[in-house]
Amino acid sequence: MSFPEQINVTTILNRVSCSLSHQGHQGYVVGGFIRDWLLDRQTNDVDIAVNGNALNIAQQVAEDLSGKFVLLAEANKIARVIVLEKEKQWHLDFSPFTGNIESDLGRRDFTINTMAMELKRFAIAVSQSPEYSEETMRQSQLEIIDPFSGKKDLENKTVRAVTEGIFESDAARLLRAIRLAAELDFTIEPKTESLIRHYSQSLAKVPGERTREELLRLLSLPQAAQHLRYLDNLGLLSALVPELAASKGVEQPTVHFWDVFEHSLQTVAAVEFLMRENAWEYGNEDMLAAVPWSDSIDQHLSQEVSKDSNHKVLLKLGGLFHDIAKPKTKSVDDTGRAHFLGHPKQGAAMTASILERLRFSNKEINLVQSLVYHHLHPVQMANEGLPTKRAIYRYFRDTGDAGPDILLLALADYLASYGPLVNMQNWKEQCHLINYILTEHENQQVATLPMRLINGHDLINIFGLTPGPLIGQLLALVHEAQASGELTTKEEALALVHKELNNQQCGARPSN
Repeated sequence: MSFPEQINVTTILNRVSCSLSHQGHQGYVVGGFIRDWLLDRQTNDVDIAVNGNALNIAQQVAEDLSGKFVLLAEANKIARVIVLEKEKQWHLDFSPFTGNIESDLGRRDFTINTMAMELKRFAIAVSQSPEYSEETMRQSQLEIIDPFSGKKDLENKTVRAVTEGIFESDAARLLRAIRLAAELDFTIEPKTESLIRHYSQSLAKVPGERTREELLRLLSLPQAAQHLRYLDNLGLLSALVPELAASKGVEQPTVHFWDVFEHSLQTVAAVEFLMRENAWEYGNEDMLAAVPWSDSIDQHLSQEVSKDSNHKVLLKLGGLFHDIAKPKTKSVDDTGRAHFLGHPKQGAAMTASILERLRFSNKEINLVQSLVYHHLHPVQMANEGLPTKRAIYRYFRDTGDAGPDILLLALADYLASYGPLVNMQNWKEQCHLINYILTEHENQQVATLPMRLINGHDLINIFGLTPGPLIGQLLALVHEAQASGELTTKEEALALVHKELNNQQCGARPSN
């Protein structure tokens, strides 16, 4: 086993060790860094426990290493030092301990995070022999401090609570347990599972910022739908998003194979299938081959939206929430058929409220809200054959950066509606529709982006208009007509403006 990024990390640890020595303090590398080192997992996060005021110590380390000091938790005296070493950013998190290091480890969360090594000796040993082995440990007299048998649980791939009170003291650990098990492909041992169920409702009291971070990390993993189902089985999903609980058992028209809740989870699974992240129980290679996909789509979905999130992760969230308003909008007609009129609009409002509560950024909220609001739009455009060029232009005008994401969500929604009953011919028709919309959009971009036929100055100089909203409305009208292929020259653009101005002067309804 080799030490990850051995040159960079040994340099960092040696410099931190020197800083602590000069300050007259002792430090230990603890927790997740030791865990990941033993698992040969690369990480740039180092937890360091110090016998003193961690805030003051961290400030001095930041000065000594030309790093940035960040206060994480003043009450608990926890601080971070961010250091750039050979183009890699390192996060050094400092926390205090009193008494001995063993008592500090006993206050941590899971046994695999309760191992420690003396910082100075660890840095020296690793720099001399980056290959980890039991023999290396003996020769360097470097011992892992492991009072709770964390190394054994690591070998057995087990997540185990250190004490029964870990969730009572910090309910954010409820989500962390699931996320750790998912990231490491470990199993949560039965007693810890029981504790999670017992304390599950405490999750509602955790600040949104912390639950957001854990949820995003969980959704970023493959098999996110499976992880969400596990959260639900432990009572955590309803504690995190109570609005989802109402969708359980809500039956849908016969076109749907599952109730609303199961359909939502299956939509997340289908999203992962379409994005090539994971297999889907009811999917196959022929089904996937029909899906429009390209490097540009993949690059778009990989774009960062906010810290810790990108389009891929938020598309999964959109899949989970797209039908969240169906329970409150359900009605049954005289024939016994269920309807959910207005559920996209109400669902978008509910989604915004949920994400605000979980402290998502405005950019994230706007994107997921748009996914929910427009998730039926692609199919509605094609009620009578393929959509018109103008309809496609207006679709991307209205959805903006979320346009491609919504198209994939529509396909995932279709798969999760029929499940094992998907008809291959109908599926290919759905994929053809989405591919047609994407292709036409690309053509429109090629036709309009390089060449603007007229600008605001033309409208002012030729028609005597004054700067104001009307200028923007007229330019948008020309742009739409150009994208739709209805005009290609400046003369045609000016003629359209002239016609529109005459219509408005005569009291006719303006074009939109």
